[in-house]
Amino acid sequence: MHLLGARLARVVPGEVDVELSYRADLVQQHGYLHAGVTTAIADSACGYAALSLMMPEAAVLSVEYKVNLLSPARGDRFLALGRVIKSGRTITVVRAEVLAFDVQGDARPVLAMQGTMITSIGRGITD
Repeated sequence: MHLLGARLARVVPGEVDVELSYRADLVQQHGYLHAGVTTAIADSACGYAALSLMMPEAAVLSVEYKVNLLSPARGDRFLALGRVIKSGRTITVVRAEVLAFDVQGDARPVLAMQGTMITSIGRGITD
C-alpha cells in the first residue's frame, strides 16, 4: 500500500476501508486510475478485514478473487470498502466495493470484488 500511497481510513472488526488519492502516475492511457490499482486497494481492504478477525499470530493471503469493473475509475479520491462475509478458522470469504469521489464529494461505484482469504500461521510471512 505504501508504494501506491494508499492508507487505512477505517478499521473495525470485519471491516476495513482503504483510501487512495488521485495520482497521475497511477493512471492508464485514457487518464483513468488503472484497474490494477483499484483491484490492489480492494484486495488490501479485503485482506485486512479478514485479518482483523484472525488470531494475533495469523497472517492472511488471498486465495482467489473475482472483480467486476463497473465504470471507468476517474475521481479525486478512491475508497475501497472491504467487508467479511463469512469468517472461518482457515478460509474467510470477503467482498469489496471501490468508490470514486469527485471534487464535490459525490461518489460512484467503480469496482466490485468477492474473494477468499486463507489464514496462515507459522509460514514465515513478513510485512
